[in-house]
Amino acid sequence: MNARLQDLDDVRWHHLLAPHIAERPDAPALADDGGAAWDYGALDTACDAARDLLLDHGVRPGDRVMLLAENSATAVAFMFAASRVGATVIPVNARQTEFEVARLLAHADPAVVVATSAASGEAAAHADRLGATPERGAYGDVHLLARPGTRPDDDPDVAVLLYTTGTTGMPKGVMLTHANMVYAGRAARGYRGLAPGHLVYGVAPMAHVIGLASMMTATMCSGATARLEARFSVERLYAALKEGVTHLPAVPQMHALLMQHVQAHGHATLDSAHLAYVSSGGAPLDPAWKRKAEAFYRLPLQNGYGMTETTAAASITANRLGDPDVSVGPPLDGVEIRIDDTVPGGGDGQGEVLIRGPNVMKGYYRNPEDTAAVLSADGWLRSGDLGRIDEQGRLHILGRSKELIIHGGFNVYPPEVEAALNDHPQVIQSAVIGHVQDGDEKVLAFVQAAPDDLPDPDDLRAFVAERLTGYKRPSRIIIATSLPAAATGKILKHKLLDHFADDLAR
Repeated sequence: MNARLQDLDDVRWHHLLAPHIAERPDAPALADDGGAAWDYGALDTACDAARDLLLDHGVRPGDRVMLLAENSATAVAFMFAASRVGATVIPVNARQTEFEVARLLAHADPAVVVATSAASGEAAAHADRLGATPERGAYGDVHLLARPGTRPDDDPDVAVLLYTTGTTGMPKGVMLTHANMVYAGRAARGYRGLAPGHLVYGVAPMAHVIGLASMMTATMCSGATARLEARFSVERLYAALKEGVTHLPAVPQMHALLMQHVQAHGHATLDSAHLAYVSSGGAPLDPAWKRKAEAFYRLPLQNGYGMTETTAAASITANRLGDPDVSVGPPLDGVEIRIDDTVPGGGDGQGEVLIRGPNVMKGYYRNPEDTAAVLSADGWLRSGDLGRIDEQGRLHILGRSKELIIHGGFNVYPPEVEAALNDHPQVIQSAVIGHVQDGDEKVLAFVQAAPDDLPDPDDLRAFVAERLTGYKRPSRIIIATSLPAAATGKILKHKLLDHFADDLAR
């Protein structure tokens, strides 16, 4: 049996650290942009201290621990500490607005909220609003709010609750089990060839599944080192690549900015003696752009496919330099993918992508209806994406039937953005779509208002900014007195770009 599939039922998420703590305690584990530099022994001490803090505040097995954080060593310590307690951690990007955080608190009802206040100004602001108290230990400086009266879940399997937004615009908590996290970490370790001595650049947010599973968990279970960054900076990325980064998982926008930065310094290619693996996630690969990126890195650019519900990857490429393949690769070991060609838009070998395997979530938290809609009794997950499988068994993604927008590597769900726009008193209705530009998807909003009561664009942007975190906010808002619609009144989103072509060109 493949090592990625062994003992999934017996291994807890935090067990992945144990071999490296025992055998290589002095080996570097984590470094962050706040100055932390922990070896595996120090990480073990920090995790124990964080576990004791949670226990001191009454956290029990089955409780939920909300972690308001940006990438930092402290955040990693509390994630594994929750696992050591037997609690479920809920990583939440501290850049979420007060409104968004309040909504998640109401749904998840965590026993404690931990804010990595020293590592994130936004986390500190949330802590202040919530009335959390400061705590200091081997894990660093945090603020903690105990919320007595919550009830633990009678489910020892769930390690992580990651919130995503469904078609209604309301948050859905994806329940990822210990087996899911262990499988995903081992799988990413395998396809990236991670081992002790490697240095992984960790700017992908750990409040999202790629940063959590494919970056952090994979690095920790391999005994390698993660260099964590709370915010993307092309200057810091370039410096890190010159200082020994071996593995660079990123999104197209980051690659494009790095290429521009290096070329502005008079170089056509990246000069790095250490870089061994480069991947691009979050958006389909354009053949011409892939060739350009590979010429820049002088390495193959790998691509993959997955979602929060599949604990990140479901398929991945392992191409050689110069391979023209722009698929998302074959399924991971132990994962099955098939195509349902009976759905709308299906036929001739294409249809909805269905996935089954040890990476598939347990379900949506406190949401049996939505769980039943996407997860069959025999374990097949409906992705909502259209695809096809070629003769070599590689998956090709043809479109997103769920209309998901991936902007800068972050998931943006149109219904959530539309709901924020529609709350404005002068907005009749709105439609939000993604539009690929310079290798990244931009969030475009089209707003309908009365001819004699058009909202001020700056006022509308400020209104939305109070309700949505930065990456969800539209890059352009087109205000009109009507939107293209069917006889039923349903907005025809596929006609928006053509209908407003002149406005977008301005």
